[in-house]
Amino acid sequence: MTEPTPDEVRGYIAAGLPCTHLEVQGDGRHFFATIVSAEFEGLPRVRRHQRVYVALGDRMREQIHALSMKTLTPAEFAAAPAAGGAPAGSAATAAGTAAAPHHHH
Repeated sequence: MTEPTPDEVRGYIAAGLPCTHLEVQGDGRHFFATIVSAEFEGLPRVRRHQRVYVALGDRMREQIHALSMKTLTPAEFAAAPAAGGAPAGSAATAAGTAAAPHHHH
């Protein structure tokens, strides 16, 4: 079984879930996806992830061994800072963490 490319994983998700923004990076075994869908409105993170797993179906078990995802509604995505679109408080880029306004002590 061949390992999927990030573009293929993106296609699998897009086929099963209407997204306003969808970005997938990875090396064939481990993937990171930023998924923005109106279907996530009102859902907690675990339900959002389950919705993505449903979209991926059997491929998740057979081909995609590790998938990290950031699931956002269009409003959450629009409110995220422009630096990579990562919400403050998430493990973002070095620039994002340095500028993050939230300090947890």
